[in-house]
Amino acid sequence: MLSNMNQVAVDIPHPVHTFFNKPCNIIPSPLSRSHRTRNRSAFNKNNCSAHLRSPFPDRKTVDEPSLVEEDAVSDGGQLPAFPHIRSLGNFPREELFGKVVMVRFDKMVILDGMRKNQPLPASSFSTIKYLYESGAKVILVSSWNEIINPMLHSKAHLSSESVAEFLSSMLEVEVVTVKLVCGYMLLDMGDSTTPHICLLENLFHCKGERANSSKLSKELTSGVDIVINDAFSESHKVLASTVGVASFCCAHIAGFYFDEGLCKLKKIIKPFERPYVAIIGGSSLAEKADAVHLLASICDGLVFVGSMAFQIMHALGIPVPLKLVEHGALNEAVRIVKSAILRNIPLGLPQDVWCIKENFPHEMEMVSVHSIPEGWQPVDIGPGSLEKMISLLSKCKVLINL
Repeated sequence: MLSNMNQVAVDIPHPVHTFFNKPCNIIPSPLSRSHRTRNRSAFNKNNCSAHLRSPFPDRKTVDEPSLVEEDAVSDGGQLPAFPHIRSLGNFPREELFGKVVMVRFDKMVILDGMRKNQPLPASSFSTIKYLYESGAKVILVSSWNEIINPMLHSKAHLSSESVAEFLSSMLEVEVVTVKLVCGYMLLDMGDSTTPHICLLENLFHCKGERANSSKLSKELTSGVDIVINDAFSESHKVLASTVGVASFCCAHIAGFYFDEGLCKLKKIIKPFERPYVAIIGGSSLAEKADAVHLLASICDGLVFVGSMAFQIMHALGIPVPLKLVEHGALNEAVRIVKSAILRNIPLGLPQDVWCIKENFPHEMEMVSVHSIPEGWQPVDIGPGSLEKMISLLSKCKVLINL
């Protein structure tokens, strides 16, 4: 049913901090206001929004200069272009030989490859392979939640050793684990003519990582010649291993995986055929709010699933179990809802969900989003929600799946 749609799947972060001294808001070059209004009208005439919830349908929109001003900017006028980012493809390959290169790789490679057993994009390991084949000594750095399934409090863990084993199988090269001891271990890389691939211990529990500690950044880059950021899905976060390290290295460039994600982002925010809708899932709305607000300024409708849906419901005043409300997400959710009101675009929300019983994952029931039982956790949208979303999306020209 959806075969005629152009689909783009990418995990989009909000303003890309990495590689810049200051946050850089990425703003699209949209169609004119008249063209967009015309297409949205056609969208509504075709009953594409019949199953979407209109926020505050009985309320009048209150003028808010700041929000109107933001939308006025995104609806037309001269807009800033993407800043230039130096990529690995433009870096002289011969200069990689014998160099110590720190690669901040994307944690989603681990989560998708090890937790979900999903097929990974070909570009997932292209940066590491390229560096190794160029004779560089590679230090892999990342941060991941070690618990296999946090929702079920599983005792199985993604240790550094198991991640190294996974990477070894994917790269077909031995990856060894190393500890961070004030960065000195980075200096002991053996024969300068022999490439290595090492995996640094997990930074997930390191407080200095999320605090963008200059001390940790300096330790990470001690003995490092080049830093490569390949963690596109985490580029919205200001971390010691992505932003802080830029102050302590000679070269800080984007890897192939990062570059591919950026190209997809550029494609997404260019004018499309209309109507087009974004399906937005996942969690951590507070961290991704600017990206969602960006989509609210250019799409003809937003469909929310996963934890994101419950944050929007909360902003709309729909009762939501307290355990499903993310800390610090309400203000951002309200901001997104108000933006949708100002542009008169619909918000799609699930009506029913599949839930599993906590500590008993084999017990599953389908319930209304308005009556989730205590001790049950939603894991997927229900058949009613799916049917209505398919009915809506089958009429779209372009679907963005985030």
